[in-house]
Amino acid sequence: MEKYINILILDDNQSMLETLKDILGTEGYNVVTADSLEAARKDISQKFYHLVLVDLKLQEGSGLDLLRAAKKANRDTMVIIFTAFASLETAIAALQEGAFGYLHKPLNIEELKIMIKKALKAQELSLENKSLIARLKKLSLKDPQTGLYNYRYLMERLSSEFKRAKRYVLPLSLIILDIDYFKSINEVYGHSYGDKILKEFAFYLKGCMRFNDVVIRYGGEEFVILMPDTYKEGAIGFGERIQDALREKIFDHKEKRIKFKVSMGISGFPEDGMDSPAGLLDAADKALREAKEQGGGRLFSFQNVSGREIKDIIKNGGKDNVKKLKIRLSNMKNRTNRILLESIFAFSKAVEAKDYSTGWHSENMVSLATEIGKSLRLPQEEINNLQYAAMLHDLGKIGIPDKILHKKGKLSKAEYQKIKSHPLIGAEIVRDIHFLKDVVPMIMYHHERFDGFGYSAGLRGKEIPLGARIIAIADVFQALVSDRPYRKAYSKKDALQIIREGAGTQFDPQIVEAFLKIAQEEK
Repeated sequence: MEKYINILILDDNQSMLETLKDILGTEGYNVVTADSLEAARKDISQKFYHLVLVDLKLQEGSGLDLLRAAKKANRDTMVIIFTAFASLETAIAALQEGAFGYLHKPLNIEELKIMIKKALKAQELSLENKSLIARLKKLSLKDPQTGLYNYRYLMERLSSEFKRAKRYVLPLSLIILDIDYFKSINEVYGHSYGDKILKEFAFYLKGCMRFNDVVIRYGGEEFVILMPDTYKEGAIGFGERIQDALREKIFDHKEKRIKFKVSMGISGFPEDGMDSPAGLLDAADKALREAKEQGGGRLFSFQNVSGREIKDIIKNGGKDNVKKLKIRLSNMKNRTNRILLESIFAFSKAVEAKDYSTGWHSENMVSLATEIGKSLRLPQEEINNLQYAAMLHDLGKIGIPDKILHKKGKLSKAEYQKIKSHPLIGAEIVRDIHFLKDVVPMIMYHHERFDGFGYSAGLRGKEIPLGARIIAIADVFQALVSDRPYRKAYSKKDALQIIREGAGTQFDPQIVEAFLKIAQEEK
């Protein structure tokens, strides 16, 4: 274990206590057992436990009593309830009181281990969030002159918003705004008067913001507007409205009646292809410089090729220009493809998370498909396409109702037909993405069988694209060794035997041979 994890277990069954202590101790946890509710209450009042495991039905009370005591002692303690007397009412009661999970006896030890890991991960994220909030409070986050958030806050908030945008495939836009010729106000009226105008302008900007937007003083007469959940097009429209309003806006209305213009630079994720918060900020800054160089009072959106770069590429004429332009276009294409892939992969992972108890199905698929491709001496481009197909093969399940995907009993004929449609749905989703054109057949035909009795088109033998034949084996093996709604996972040994028996009927014998060799070497 990377850190010391304290676990407290309370159960009337001494044999159960000893068994759980031994099993979890071998996992690296520091396990303490309690033989009574009172002893357990006393223990958690004196020491922090990351996790409490407690039986619901105790001789001297209820596991819910310890759950309440644990949450009262420390809200961050995670509690898992288990019982042989399960009912919907007791499960709801436990979860309402703050339990992380609820397990039935007799316990499935692997299920318990998975739930413990999930509980500790949730706790870790919660503690990290609390730590971040505490650190933010300690920082001086406000600009004393304008009352706006300052540069330090911007860097903290931009980082967290960018991570959120990438993780959940959400848009994020940024505007850097600079007051044109503001130095002339300081020179004519003095710096103290300039400070007064800045404060009034800051108040004006705050009044323009939506609920989620954040306005920050970037430094001097520059301001940043951070716009979560906003596409670049929306940020441009917002910036244009501010510029239109400023044409009529008068500051220091009672005395000197000041009017001024602003220049703006705008960048957006994912449109501009930036892969870091600093990149997004730098892109907006470059756009702002373009606006200033064009005379100010303008709004410029970041472009992958700036006006200055265009002039640099074409300035001398000749072959060098062609070479420079090809390199630039290639870089732009690669960046665009990467951003698009990340977005598609995020949707694919979300579908996978609903269908599998583990979040590593597609990653393991990629690894297996890659090794098989190398074993068959495929070119690197084909291996790359195999990796994309391994990540996206089940994307079409986004169109299958959850009640069918998660059904524990036998599927009806109509339900099975819906499940069989997911390769076609997935292929249709990515069909129009040009650089994935060779991946589409792998997605569409990965449920075909070598003997012709598969779906979606009933192809057989070498009629099935090679990539689809490889994905089929990797997919079936990973499904076999994973828990499914209708069965527990097979052992690796049993799963390999099923693949071996499927050679020539379900699977291409040549690929089975390569796969089994890889599996043997991994052992």
